[in-house]
Amino acid sequence: MTHPLKAVLEKVGPSSCPTTHNFHCHTVCSDGSLEPIKLIQQATERGLKHLAVTDHHSSHAHREIQAWLDQQRATGVLVPTVWSGMEISALLKGCLVHVLALGFELNHPVLQPYNRGDAVVGELLRAEAVVKAIHDAGGLAVLAHPARYRLGHDVLIDEAARLGFDGGEAWYDYEMQPTWSASPLICEAIDRQLSNLGLLRTCGTDTHGIDLCGR
Repeated sequence: MTHPLKAVLEKVGPSSCPTTHNFHCHTVCSDGSLEPIKLIQQATERGLKHLAVTDHHSSHAHREIQAWLDQQRATGVLVPTVWSGMEISALLKGCLVHVLALGFELNHPVLQPYNRGDAVVGELLRAEAVVKAIHDAGGLAVLAHPARYRLGHDVLIDEAARLGFDGGEAWYDYEMQPTWSASPLICEAIDRQLSNLGLLRTCGTDTHGIDLCGR
């Protein structure tokens, strides 16, 4: 069965973030500054359509956010579609990278080793194991900010494709500006590479501060 998030990601483009789509942001449940409710309130006020909160090794913000969304929908408020998310450390071609798990089944036992606040060690840290766990939990595996690592994005994305990753984060603010804006040249190169490999492309602010439109 095709994952429902795929149809959403196939329409994501360079102008999607941060106005309508954001698949990479953090709360106080990991190393962010926003309480989960403050984050979803900002997302709603700004008219986001699709959102994933991707705390490091934690999906604990989701329950609180979902309860708030249910309350708002009951009063007729238009709210974003929120997908489950988590940012997981992994070794890809010997390089420590981050993998965004998106749209997985919350509390699935196979993801519990990665949902305890810290990176795992040993075999579970290998990218192959991380991707398999995400897929077994019904989610999509996305290589986060491919141009922020020791190895080049061309090498890492090729390896990610070989291992069965579903996509990569194509649009990202590598300059970490006060107000989020994708870095054109590098993002366009990543977008082309992902597209040529038939992989999905996502976008995200990677917010850690108090403004969802900033880094």
